[in-house]
Amino acid sequence: MRTSTAARTGQYAALLGYLVFLAFPFLWLISIAFKPPRELASLHPTWIPENPTLDNFRQAFDEQPLLHAGLNSLLAALGAAVIAVLIATPMAYVVARRRGRLAKAATGWVVVSQAFPFVLVIIPLFLVLKNLGLINSVPGLVMVYVVWSLPFALWMLAGYVRAVPRELEEAAAVDGAGRLRTLVSVTAPLLAPGIVATALFAFITAWNEFFFALVLLKTPEKQTLPVILTHFIGAEGVADLGPLAAAAFLATLPSLVVFALIQRRITGGMLAGAVKS
Repeated sequence: MRTSTAARTGQYAALLGYLVFLAFPFLWLISIAFKPPRELASLHPTWIPENPTLDNFRQAFDEQPLLHAGLNSLLAALGAAVIAVLIATPMAYVVARRRGRLAKAATGWVVVSQAFPFVLVIIPLFLVLKNLGLINSVPGLVMVYVVWSLPFALWMLAGYVRAVPRELEEAAAVDGAGRLRTLVSVTAPLLAPGIVATALFAFITAWNEFFFALVLLKTPEKQTLPVILTHFIGAEGVADLGPLAAAAFLATLPSLVVFALIQRRITGGMLAGAVKS
């Protein structure tokens, strides 16, 4: 049955409306970031600044240690991405290739763990990090991010492993390769796109995370960008809107760029296991 012109027009209209709804916060953020104080206080705000200025960016860098906070965010995100992939890759191989109750239980636990709220895990994680002396430290935050991103990384990589033909591994076994050598020499190279996509997903998750960083990092020199952004809000709850928007715009750019590079690979990773016969 062919889709009627009216139905197709309605679909495009709904899609356009959804895209506008998604883009509105970011476009409004950019608009505020370049507006001078007089236009920010106007009772009739405009989309495009009449007198665009970079003063909000200068003030943001003068008032808060954005570069240092950005370095902390970068270290936490990179550390979480690398460690999560190193742990998740062999685990995903076992889950994808082994058929049994243990593999099913592991997969089920991964799915269930995604429903856990942050407040459920923060107390035990806080106690563990306190005993290890890692409170208020970037390495401690990396450990938390690895724990949090590991289930989805495992699930994502398992889909890529299932998409690798078993015949290749069987041929390697016939040639005398052991399980470990088969994983390293045959399967891992074919998983490279999935590993990169999973690492970048873990990077974005850690880069944008706020709650764990707020609870675990106490001093400004250890805090990450999402936490530093809250310093633009005064004790009475009044936000320094221009510098806050400028800092938020800068903090958003890296995750947007990374997501633009990997969005196709993330979708492929989610579907790879589903289409394997």
